[in-house]
Amino acid sequence: MKRYFLPLLCLILLILSCKITPVKKEKVEIKTEENKSTKATNVSVLEKEFVIDGLNDLSHKIWLYLPPNYDTSSKKYPVIYMHDAQNLFDQETSYAGEWEVDETLNELFKKTGKSFIVVGVENGGAKRIEEYTPWKNLKYGGGKGSIYVDFLVKTLKPYIDNNYRTKPKAKHTAIIGSSLGGLISFYGGLKYPEVFGKIGALSTSFWFSNKVQDFATKKGNQKNTKLYLLIGDKEGASMVPDTENMAELLIDLGFPEGNLKTKVVNDGIHSESFWKAEFLEVITYLYNLK
Repeated sequence: MKRYFLPLLCLILLILSCKITPVKKEKVEIKTEENKSTKATNVSVLEKEFVIDGLNDLSHKIWLYLPPNYDTSSKKYPVIYMHDAQNLFDQETSYAGEWEVDETLNELFKKTGKSFIVVGVENGGAKRIEEYTPWKNLKYGGGKGSIYVDFLVKTLKPYIDNNYRTKPKAKHTAIIGSSLGGLISFYGGLKYPEVFGKIGALSTSFWFSNKVQDFATKKGNQKNTKLYLLIGDKEGASMVPDTENMAELLIDLGFPEGNLKTKVVNDGIHSESFWKAEFLEVITYLYNLK
């Protein structure tokens, strides 16, 4: 035992006598990619916000796109009303990517001189379903869409027409949205054909309530309304047949075939990127752009 003790003691003393240099730890900064604002300079959010009576107690922000030549001309412009404004113009506020409506329209103006005013209404977040559905669903609730549409027609549109140089007639006014926004656009356009002469119903959630069939039967024989129905074939089992069946129903009711376009896109999915890619074609059809 003793013969092992002395070498072991020497080893311990040697270790303790050594100067131990602490290892300097490098501070590692982990950078996260933050969404930066991408909205064009001709997009703004109105100072005035709207609490929609009877809908909910949320204050709704309104986004406004004005044509590049708005301040340098005295022209009046057609107006496109849209929903889910958080997703239309700005990557910073978008849920899953933006539509790039401002970039698309600025480029259209640059190439053709065609221009529009776009009015986007922010959705109510957790209240979005009830805002964009005219009827209740047993599973998802909802059902206050008629109040929202009445707000567009009786409050927001008069405000926009009074404060901006618009072409207020129905033939110059569109309502466009996707998913439940497509459903409320379809509903609003057919309910108020004297206000909205053009409807862009993209990836429309016709599945939400079978009452949409009864509604279309009563309101679908419009003679002056233009309607664009868009759907991707990868959006769900019922989405394509629901859209095609609605188009057939409207034609049977007397909706002019020349005023209705149904487009099914191969590999189209339920996404902002899909609607962004199709937006220009939608307005090209609705406004007969050359």
